[in-house]
Amino acid sequence: MLSSVLALSPTPAPDPTPSCSNNGFCEFVYEQTKIPWLAESSYWVLVKPLTIVMIIVLAFLIRAIVHRAIDRLIKHTVSDNETGGSLLRPLRRRLPNSLTAPWERRNQRARALGSVLRSIASAVVFSISAMLVLGEIGLNLGPLLASAGIAGLAIGFGAQNLVKDFIAGLFMLLEDQYGIGDVVDIGETVGTVEAVGLRITTIRDASGVVWYVRNGEIVRVGNKSQGWAVVNIDVPVGFVAVDQATAVLREAAEAVAEDPDFVDDFIDPPKVLGVEQLTAEGAVLRTTVKTSTEAQWRVGRELRRRLTDALEKAGIAAQITASRMFIRPPADTGAGSDTGQGGPT
Repeated sequence: MLSSVLALSPTPAPDPTPSCSNNGFCEFVYEQTKIPWLAESSYWVLVKPLTIVMIIVLAFLIRAIVHRAIDRLIKHTVSDNETGGSLLRPLRRRLPNSLTAPWERRNQRARALGSVLRSIASAVVFSISAMLVLGEIGLNLGPLLASAGIAGLAIGFGAQNLVKDFIAGLFMLLEDQYGIGDVVDIGETVGTVEAVGLRITTIRDASGVVWYVRNGEIVRVGNKSQGWAVVNIDVPVGFVAVDQATAVLREAAEAVAEDPDFVDDFIDPPKVLGVEQLTAEGAVLRTTVKTSTEAQWRVGRELRRRLTDALEKAGIAAQITASRMFIRPPADTGAGSDTGQGGPT
């Protein structure tokens, strides 16, 4: 009786072997735990999450390494520009401000390019890591990349001006066309550059108006703050002795160049070129001076004041005024013209 009951009672089925599909990690988990469902789901529960975490950690690590390399490169470039090297440092200290300004401009450009490189590096690293993560999840990247290419093409056609602005801004930084603090002439606007970006350049004109100019719309740029500048001053001297006026102007210009307040602003000694043009009111003499860019307006105002005072003290200004006086002929006051009667016949 007992044997018949035991024969009819169901025997427990052995644990099924998991289908690991030649997955070594699945087999390893099953050997350690003897739990089929844990072994079968271990790939998605453990391997996939750990792989995704590793991809993200590596992305941040690579981004930090690249940013550190870019920062060290920019820092090294700026340090070399500021010191000028151990051999060139004494020479640089003796150079005028107009010749040392490019060093500071290079520092500014290096920092701007460093910021752009860091942004590009972050975009590339995170884009690659995102595609790797999507691949680990199981998404087919082929249609996704094709769709992204079509979307990028559509966005490119729709945002042509935006792409044009960015490309123009990048080349502007690489070519060092202008920088913050430069006085530029871009056609419709003349003023001081306050901010430079890849898309927009901010300029403040002499009236205090702030202009936001798209880089793609800038066709030509006249930079008044790079290198050195030449100040030309034309002085009308009338019909007086040109040689005397030339000597007076030359002496006054040389006095400005020797003034301790302006001696560092002059690159070359001032020159009086002579008669620049002849007008109905007499001769026009031109005085020219090569000066630093940041001092060109200050030097120009001082030169005009000194030249005017010198002509006044030499008495040439009075001669110019006298030469411009014309004697008006007397009006006809005859009785005939007032009464309408004819004169004696």
